[in-house]
Amino acid sequence: MTPSSLEDQLNKYLTDVHSIEQQALAQMKTAPELAGDELLSQAFSKHLHETEEHERKVRERLQERGASPAAIKDLAGTLTGKSFVLFARGNPDTPGKLVVHGYSYEHMELAAYELLSAVAERAGDADAAEMARRIGDQERAMAERLATLFDRAAEASLRELDPDDLNEQLNKYLADAHAIEGQSIQLLEKAPDLAGSGELGQAYEEHLQDTHRHRQFVEERLSARGSSPSTLKDAALRLGAVNWGLFFAAQPDTPAKLAGFSYAVEHLEIGAYELLRRVAERVGDQDTVAVADRILAQERAAAERVHSQFANALDASLAAQGVST
Repeated sequence: MTPSSLEDQLNKYLTDVHSIEQQALAQMKTAPELAGDELLSQAFSKHLHETEEHERKVRERLQERGASPAAIKDLAGTLTGKSFVLFARGNPDTPGKLVVHGYSYEHMELAAYELLSAVAERAGDADAAEMARRIGDQERAMAERLATLFDRAAEASLRELDPDDLNEQLNKYLADAHAIEGQSIQLLEKAPDLAGSGELGQAYEEHLQDTHRHRQFVEERLSARGSSPSTLKDAALRLGAVNWGLFFAAQPDTPAKLAGFSYAVEHLEIGAYELLRRVAERVGDQDTVAVADRILAQERAAAERVHSQFANALDASLAAQGVST
């Protein structure tokens, strides 16, 4: 049943962030032992305690409002979190994968809490709005903490490799970047029709053109290094993007969810290029370093542009559901 009031919407956003925290808990409980570096492990351990507190506060706020967490959403979040842990554990560069994913995930949480705070303010629930702001501040701080640890993540990922392996590892990072860009193209091709806002739709359309160029830059670096994209990685991530498109199209609050998710995807790309840049520096491939720097600047600009449109995306989501603000 489509929510018909701001009160219903607020409960829905609270259940959404509760399931996000369940997913985060499933990851944070294992991340410290997989980190491969003492400082990385400490960062994840500290945030585990914060995440446990976040989950408790959101659950209690739901109860105070006469509502409760959504069991199906929570189960899906937990299973998704555990799946990522298995994926990270199975990769030779586990510390790098953990930090890049964590950096992106913190921005997804930050987006979710910013949107929650805005809905709470409109619904007149000052306690929920303040809770969302406080938790959002901690998610932002964790993202900033991880950003200072990209060097440590790269070092932990590459520690056991000899020079020949380093060159092959750089090719793998380039192939990963190519697959991520392909995934982003699939999502951005659908995003303008789902944006709900002319300005946000334009932002998606313009970044789609950038993303095509980014993929071309990466292809050129792979070719110059005598390598090529990974057909398997490209296909797997394209399929994931198709599933994302179907998911967002089925949501009653598509514009807001899509904006928050796009913000996280931009930071996934930022994290991936930060690691790629460091591997290229270690190999001595300055051409790849230059490409990474160029793309990083555009990914950061795109992230900020999407972030600036959160209010418009929320307005579009509420209007689509007939919710008066």
